[in-house]
Amino acid sequence: MRKRLANVLIRGALPASLLALAACAPAPIYKPSANTVVTTPDVVAHEPGRYANADVIWGGRIVDVRNLPDHSEIEIVGYPLDSSQRPKADGGGWGRFIAVMPGYVESFDYPAGALITLAGRVSGSRTGEVGQAGYVYPLVGVAQSHLWTAAEMHSGHPNVSFGLGVGVGIR
Repeated sequence: MRKRLANVLIRGALPASLLALAACAPAPIYKPSANTVVTTPDVVAHEPGRYANADVIWGGRIVDVRNLPDHSEIEIVGYPLDSSQRPKADGGGWGRFIAVMPGYVESFDYPAGALITLAGRVSGSRTGEVGQAGYVYPLVGVAQSHLWTAAEMHSGHPNVSFGLGVGVGIR
């Protein structure tokens, strides 16, 4: 009887543990539309006509902000997004793109190095340079954007690890 009770508890513990870990992750901030495509900035840069007027949800690290007379442009290095749509900036980039924002964007509020996620529509492409190399930037008309704080980037990451040996963690 005790052995059977132990088996039931063990079988129930694994699903409960997985459910608890999944509950720690925040929900995505943007819902895909029927027109949303799952692609990357570097793919769009190679075939901008194919993705004209497609909706995207992209994120990355801000490189620069340029304010023009009627809009602002934010150059971003794209990164994959996690399940909560936070940029995963610890891996390789997806290429660069330009987020086109209506009106004036204060560069102090969108500093270089900040992480951002946005929802918008591919509105074309533009050639430019990264250093001295030629580059094709996809242009995205921004409908919504979110700058990530350090606290938001770490929320939903449980302080649970499994392993053997001795470890020291400093936060």
